[in-house]
Amino acid sequence: MSRINTNVTSLLSQRILKQNNSSLNQSLERLSTGLAINRGADDPAGLIASENLRSEKASIEAAIGNAERADQVMNIAEGGLQEVSSLLLEVQSLVGESANDAGLSKEEKAANQLQVDSILQTIDRIASSTSFQGAKLLNGTFDFTVSGQASEVSDYQINATKLSYGETRDVEIVVTASAQHAGLFVSTNGALDLTNATSTLTFEIAGSKGSREFSFASGTTLASITEAINTFKETTGVSAAVSGTGFSIKSTEYGSNEFVSFDIINQGGQAGAVVSLSAGNENDLSSTNTTFANVTSPIRDAGQDVGAIINGIAATSDGRTARIATDFLDMEIELDGASGSNALQTISAFTITGGGAKFNLGPSVDINNQVSIGLGNVASRKLGNVNIGYLDDLGSGNSSNLVDGNLESAQKIVNAAISQVSSLRGKIGAFQSNVVGTTMRSLGIALENTSAAESSIRDTDFASETASLTRAQILSQASTNILSMANSQPQSALALLG
Repeated sequence: MSRINTNVTSLLSQRILKQNNSSLNQSLERLSTGLAINRGADDPAGLIASENLRSEKASIEAAIGNAERADQVMNIAEGGLQEVSSLLLEVQSLVGESANDAGLSKEEKAANQLQVDSILQTIDRIASSTSFQGAKLLNGTFDFTVSGQASEVSDYQINATKLSYGETRDVEIVVTASAQHAGLFVSTNGALDLTNATSTLTFEIAGSKGSREFSFASGTTLASITEAINTFKETTGVSAAVSGTGFSIKSTEYGSNEFVSFDIINQGGQAGAVVSLSAGNENDLSSTNTTFANVTSPIRDAGQDVGAIINGIAATSDGRTARIATDFLDMEIELDGASGSNALQTISAFTITGGGAKFNLGPSVDINNQVSIGLGNVASRKLGNVNIGYLDDLGSGNSSNLVDGNLESAQKIVNAAISQVSSLRGKIGAFQSNVVGTTMRSLGIALENTSAAESSIRDTDFASETASLTRAQILSQASTNILSMANSQPQSALALLG
């Protein structure tokens, strides 16, 4: 049927041309933007999924940035601590040199003291100046803060803890077993009463630090014997005290690593003399009695570590120090001598109120993705401990100065300071390696996989889309030609009009 007013064939061609042009425009848009989804109409479900993945990517990228920043902060702190460690080694050398009393003049000792004073000032300056964007790292700013420290607590170290916003954490210790010295009791029935005036009592005492042989003649008092043993307690790790008709010997420190060994070399005919081994308690020295004549091999007793449960977690112990290392609390605590030696008690140690260097190393902002590390104050007045003293005691005019002070105490303080700084450096190293480094690697993998998932949904497949573009171009051109033919078709009606 030939019609002029309504060209149905043209309308059909126009509709098909519009569809082909729309497909062509869509292919051109996808190829020019590189995205298969440019608006919600392209793929509503895919748009929602890809936007969620984009959000996750942004969070992961932020977490990677946080981890890199944490690593940078720790690098700066480590650099400061490395310098402090080098300075402490120099102090150690100066203390050892100054102990050569007869070989040094007063002027040389004074010169050594000047060096120590300068080093102490430098350590204090490093502690107060090591910073990251103005935040001080080694002056205690990022140490954990506590309140209500119990008198039973001699010392503590909080390495890490997790606290929600505004949260505090109470630390409670249940002592289940007492810390004990190693101990023996030697009964001599009072002053030595040997076979004759030329006889001697010779015995060897050994401890965790070394051994020493002692020899005493008949009539030597118990006080003289214990005084001689105590003279060498720093080299043997064993001290002595008069006790009734004999004397007790004990390790100077607590714990299972400590021991006391007593061996008879020559009994000298001492009548009624016995050695008593402790009966599971250092204060009970009557478990096993052995006469001097029957001591054929060294009699030995070992100490005992404190048994403790901290916040419901069984602690590992060394002497009077107990430690736990969990995800929510990593700390060690030292009980004083009286409390550590008493079993079956509960101690409310203190409350952690905040502090620490906190980093968010995960895509979500929550306590599960937060990590913290305590950076203590490394100023000279803080290095050391209350039992032996602090590093600033080595300064001019103080008790452990190099000119006229106690150099044995000075060396103990320096050793403790070196140990503290080394432990802090090790803690930072472990944090960087096992926490930050591992987190960065796992986040990198997560970012890679999330990006791949988002790309598979949203990015253009150029191979497929170029094929679609070619098809759309051909169809569009064909539709245009057909439309031209359809538009010219009504002209055939003129032939009917003559």
